[in-house]
Amino acid sequence: MHRKIRKAVIPAAGFGTRMLPATKSIPKELLTIVDRPILDYIVSEAFASGIEHVVIVTGRMKSAIEDHFDHAFELDVSLRKSGKHAIADRLAGDTPGVGAVSFVRQQEARGLGHAIWTARHIVGDEPFAVLLPDMLMVADEPCLKTMTDIHARHGGNVIAVEKCLPEDAHKFGIVSLKPTADGPLVNGLVEKPAPGTAPTNFFISGRYILQPEIFGLLENQEPGAGGEIQLTDALVSLMGMQEIRPLEFSGRTFDCGSPAGFVAANLHMAMQRADIAELIGPEIDRLVPERADAGSRAA
Repeated sequence: MHRKIRKAVIPAAGFGTRMLPATKSIPKELLTIVDRPILDYIVSEAFASGIEHVVIVTGRMKSAIEDHFDHAFELDVSLRKSGKHAIADRLAGDTPGVGAVSFVRQQEARGLGHAIWTARHIVGDEPFAVLLPDMLMVADEPCLKTMTDIHARHGGNVIAVEKCLPEDAHKFGIVSLKPTADGPLVNGLVEKPAPGTAPTNFFISGRYILQPEIFGLLENQEPGAGGEIQLTDALVSLMGMQEIRPLEFSGRTFDCGSPAGFVAANLHMAMQRADIAELIGPEIDRLVPERADAGSRAA
């Protein structure tokens, strides 16, 4: 019987430089996909996957994230005085219960691995999940739920992977895999391999289930790429101690930390909403032939 994954860490301390100037005063995690902050979707995925306690790692200028997950008493009163009870009820229902979300401050920008390490005292000595807040992963079943099911069967560590175009492999953290009678295992990781040297075109896509031994490795991890404490480097060390299983995610992933991914996510999620799709559908229909015409002129 493997221990249930009860806690999840969401590292949300980054500056969001790819989305400047929007993120100069607004945390990138609170930029909206349609009418919900990106981080709302990620936290909802965690709770829908059976997580009981979410730990959000923040930094300077990120206090708005804590406010967002708090109960807005004044707003609730104002909405109800105006007769907008349905909206007030929806906001109240979306607010996590007392103690369901904790916050910890990453006081120095020292990389993803360091951000995860800062949550060690709250996570304690138990396996936990990590969800990157830039990566909106859409599927019929939440990606993390599928991963927790794998962990329940096998234990160990689980990472979500996806296929990229071989010529794009140098942009990502790439894994190599070995077949076993019990399914594939990760037997190599390399961060942004030189063009043409990647062992596969499977890249790590933003969801992890990790054993608590990762904290000791991160504490002693030497700075890697960019002078930062890299999670990938610690995973290489962990791989020599414990099994790491891949989940090939088959849904849609949007990198909301980039302008193109952010716009694509907005379009995709808007078209899933019946109340919005019928309004923006005609605009999309107009844009498609315009794009085709622009492409033909460029050619």
